[in-house]
Amino acid sequence: MFKYEFPAISYRFSPSVGEYRTFSTQQLRDAFLIETLFVNDEIILHATDLDRAIAGGIMPVESSLKIGSIDALRCDYFFERREGGVINIGGAGTVEVDGKAYEVANRDCLYIGRGAKEVVFTSSDKANPAAFYLLSYPAHKEYPTTLAKPADANKLELGAKDTCNERTLYQYIHENGIKSCQLVMGFTELAVGSVWNTMPSHTHFRRSEIYLYFDVTPENQVLHLMGQPDETRPLWIKNRQAALSPSWSIHSGAGTASYSFIWGMGGENQRFDDMDGFPISDLK
Repeated sequence: MFKYEFPAISYRFSPSVGEYRTFSTQQLRDAFLIETLFVNDEIILHATDLDRAIAGGIMPVESSLKIGSIDALRCDYFFERREGGVINIGGAGTVEVDGKAYEVANRDCLYIGRGAKEVVFTSSDKANPAAFYLLSYPAHKEYPTTLAKPADANKLELGAKDTCNERTLYQYIHENGIKSCQLVMGFTELAVGSVWNTMPSHTHFRRSEIYLYFDVTPENQVLHLMGQPDETRPLWIKNRQAALSPSWSIHSGAGTASYSFIWGMGGENQRFDDMDGFPISDLK
């Protein structure tokens, strides 16, 4: 059975590059942090004006969940003019796209191309439900729906133990991987004993980015740094929460223990290494 076909969607508008400097802690959190994404038997969608991205959490437990039309998007179906990447951070599940079922296990990625009309999400075991993270951007061309597993990803070993940032990066949707219009997406796992991600820090002037942190135990958090390199601000982030990163903002973080995160970008350049780096010594 389906719980519903018409999920609600919340909108937020990004503050300007100068405005964030005056914000209180709560104002920063309201503007740049998505605190609630995963709720049992719900589709939770958050839209931002940053490249018109939509980040969502889909957690079917007792029933399957189907994405239908959303009045605010003026669309007949969600993927009418959009593409999306789905990475499962929960138990095993199935995503059915226009009648074709894809088995999506933990850390698997499913790219859904523009034009997909009926998309249904189901958990294999309600005692260990799937938790599908969806990141979507507008698309001008159709690319085929494609499933990839960690073994299929382009795997990069980065960092080192002595700088506390030893990590493994899995590239799924990128210029040399799963094809898309503008979406770039994958995930990163930090090694035990490492806490820093994306260091040295950088910005992406030609696109925005969203981080979803996961595998953060209840007693731990990640201290996510945002803002311009000479005027950084902190966001304390818990498990399965996401941070919005405008093109002018860095996005680095350190956890109180090791963790993982999904990174996703959209904009005018799909090159993964298109970034403007800043020396650690210049950060303030």
